[in-house]
Amino acid sequence: MVEASTCKPSGKLRGKKPPPGKCNHGHDSDCCQQGKLYTTYTCSPQVSGHTKATLTLNGFGPGEDGGGRCECDNQYHNDTELIVALSTGWFNKKKRCMNYINIHGNGKTVKAKVVDECDSTMGCDSDHDYQPPCDNDIVDASDAVWDALGVYGDQRGEMEIYWSDA
Repeated sequence: MVEASTCKPSGKLRGKKPPPGKCNHGHDSDCCQQGKLYTTYTCSPQVSGHTKATLTLNGFGPGEDGGGRCECDNQYHNDTELIVALSTGWFNKKKRCMNYINIHGNGKTVKAKVVDECDSTMGCDSDHDYQPPCDNDIVDASDAVWDALGVYGDQRGEMEIYWSDA
C-alpha cells in the first residue's frame, strides 16, 4: 500500500534555450538548458507541524528573477517584505494565498506571508523567467526572510528548513 504522503513526479519538461539576454541570473537563479529534461510535480510532500523543505532566494519585484506578478494578488512586492512563494502542491491552488507560515531555520523562526507559487509543473518560458520548474519542496523567500533568519550575502541560496502553517 502506498502512503498518502507519497509525492511522485508527474512528468518531464524538455528545456528550451532562453532568447538572448532573457535569462535573469539574479539571486543565483538557474536558467533552462536546451534539451535537458526537468522533472515536474503536481504535488508536494504532506504538510505537518514540522514540514521539511528547501529555502531558496527569490525576487518579487518587476524585472527580478521571480518572473511576473505574484499569483495571489497580481502585484509585485518589495524584497523587504516577509513573503514567500510555495511549490505547487503546497500552494494548493491558491488555498494558502495571503496566509502566513512559520519558517524555522538557522536557529531562528520567522513568520512570512504566502504571495506566490513556485511552479513545479511548468518552466523554461517567459512566464517563469526561463527558469526550470521548482522542485516539489521549495519555500522561495524574499531577502527579508533570509535577513530575519540571520543569513546574509553569499550564505544565501539554498538552506534546509522546516515550516508550518501559522
